[in-house]
Amino acid sequence: MKKYFKSFLLVLMANVCIITAHAQDTAVNANTDVMRSNGKIYVVMAVVATIVTGLFAYVYSIDKKISKLENK
Repeated sequence: MKKYFKSFLLVLMANVCIITAHAQDTAVNANTDVMRSNGKIYVVMAVVATIVTGLFAYVYSIDKKISKLENK
């Protein structure tokens, strides 16, 4: 049951991200145009991706430690 809940939650979060990204695609923002022209948008996206990856790794490690303690 827990495995199915995690899968469902992951799919739900992915769908929300896709819908949000699609909704933002129609609006043109002057700030993003400036950042794209300077090439800084890629730096921002790299930093965001690094932070999100680090958070997921941290949560995964905490989950492993908690599971290990629960089994004892």
